[in-house]
Amino acid sequence: MIDVKQAAAQAERSLRDIYDDRELRDVLLEEVELSEDRRCWVITLGFRDLNDVSIAPRRRYKSFRIDATTGDFLGMKMREV
Repeated sequence: MIDVKQAAAQAERSLRDIYDDRELRDVLLEEVELSEDRRCWVITLGFRDLNDVSIAPRRRYKSFRIDATTGDFLGMKMREV
């Protein structure tokens, strides 16, 4: 089983891979949870997207599901706060 640090690192790699053409700043680990069945880590990352052209770019949040055994990226969702 991978530990929480490995899961968080995989989530950040996945974020940067998915948004490879975007300039992301202030990427921070916001939430960590191991699913009830212990099959995946749910990792929430917060960041600022400098390519956001709105007047006041807001902080964005994404939750990543990372396989707890292999460390594979399983999925991503928007996380509303």
